[in-house]
Amino acid sequence: MAIKGRAVIHHLTSTPQTVHWGFLDATLPPVLSIASGDSVVVDCVSGLPGSLPTPESGFTIPADLTEILEKVKKGTGNHIYTGPIHVEGAQPGDVLEVRIKDIELRQDWGWNIFRGYGGTLPEDFPYFQNMIVKLDRLSNEAILPSGLKVPMRPFFGQLAVAPRADFGRLNSKEPRDFGGNLDCKALTAGSTIYLPVLHPGALFSTGDGHAAQGDGEVNGTAIETALKGTFEFHVRKDLRWTMPYAETPDRLVTFGLDPSLDAAAKQALRAMIDWIVALTGISKDEAYALCSFACDLHVTQTVNIVKGVHAMIDKSILVRG
Repeated sequence: MAIKGRAVIHHLTSTPQTVHWGFLDATLPPVLSIASGDSVVVDCVSGLPGSLPTPESGFTIPADLTEILEKVKKGTGNHIYTGPIHVEGAQPGDVLEVRIKDIELRQDWGWNIFRGYGGTLPEDFPYFQNMIVKLDRLSNEAILPSGLKVPMRPFFGQLAVAPRADFGRLNSKEPRDFGGNLDCKALTAGSTIYLPVLHPGALFSTGDGHAAQGDGEVNGTAIETALKGTFEFHVRKDLRWTMPYAETPDRLVTFGLDPSLDAAAKQALRAMIDWIVALTGISKDEAYALCSFACDLHVTQTVNIVKGVHAMIDKSILVRG
């Protein structure tokens, strides 16, 4: 633990005692308690027994991942979270502001799988395949088995607070109002996500590291890998948002989450219109028109049952000249 000014910087490692696998649950006890304003360096792991590189590949499987796969009981989902983190003073009705200060790779390989009955085109690919992808830190590229190279833009697919306690234990796959499996590739280092607090202490967990992903995450997984993230937490009593919102250094982001892409698009757009009106004071009619020629709707993912759409607009447009 280090102290920077008045705020404390904690380090939360990934161990069988600090992770939970495949579910979110408000009854999970926190593995760390912090004050609003503190930062946490969080180690995360990623991998399933059928997705790991073979011994002859030359890649090293992190010892913490091996121990976790051996000792931690898996829930109904596949994602391994580190957490939860209790943030003092966070109460239902508040918003937890999570500033993503830094993201680092923890290993030199990633994995991608698709399965029968999964992904966006299950009828075209009705079988299982696992691909190991080399991650080159020096060039910041992911190198496919064919030799094709993809620029890396690491981000965490899972950014979650605890769901409401009366909802019980939830599968890690579906994103909801608590965030969770958002899979939004815009949330790289330098971004901020705002999550509505649904349980005292917020109980933040993260994981599902991605080295690169396209909007849609069409075959069901990205280049999945282990990441280390530095997060700064602030309890916001002045916001009353009931869905995730986000900011990148130059854009505002709103989310729509629904089994229907049409409904998700409407949800994201309505949230963006309301945010624009709140920030600028322009009429709702003008904000709707502004969105028609300055706001982009991106398909976040089509593979998590609850599909995602995120709306994005440049902050510079909302500044009066």
